[in-house]
Amino acid sequence: MNTAATKTAASIALLALLGFGTVACSAPAESADSKSDSQSAAPEEVEEAPEPVDLTGEWKQTNSNTPESFQSAMIAGETIEVSWNSTDTKSLYWAGTVTVPEDAATSFTFDSVNDTSKTDSAMLASSDPTKTFTYADGELSYEVTALGTTMTVRLEKQ
Repeated sequence: MNTAATKTAASIALLALLGFGTVACSAPAESADSKSDSQSAAPEEVEEAPEPVDLTGEWKQTNSNTPESFQSAMIAGETIEVSWNSTDTKSLYWAGTVTVPEDAATSFTFDSVNDTSKTDSAMLASSDPTKTFTYADGELSYEVTALGTTMTVRLEKQ
C-alpha cells in the first residue's frame, strides 16, 4: 500500500504543480493583452522609405575659370547631356546614361555609358566609352581632360 499511496501523492502533487503552472502562464498572457490594448490605442509611427535623389533638371558649373566659359548639364529621366558653353556658343561634350541608386543614398557614383550616336559627330565631345559621375551634398562632379589637362568639373542644380 505504501507504493500506491506514494503514487497517489505524487500524482496529486503533479496535478497541483500543473494547475499552478497554468495559472502562472495565463497571468502574463492577460497582462500582455492589456499592454497590447493600450499600445494599439496610440498611433503607430510608420517610417516611410526615403525617396531616391532626383537629378532631373539643369545643372551649371560652379568652378569655371571665367563666368563666360563653363559647362552645363541637362538631366532628363535616365539620360544626361553635358555641354561646353561660351558667350554665344554651346557645344556637346557628353551624352550618356544616368543611374540613380534606389536605396536613396545621399552620395553615390555612377558610370554613364556614352551615347555615341550623339557624340561621334560632335567635335568637342568626349570619345570615352564611359564617364564616372559623383553626386554628393547636392553637387554633381566628373573629370574632364582637354588639351592634356584634367580637371574636376563641379555642377550645381539650377
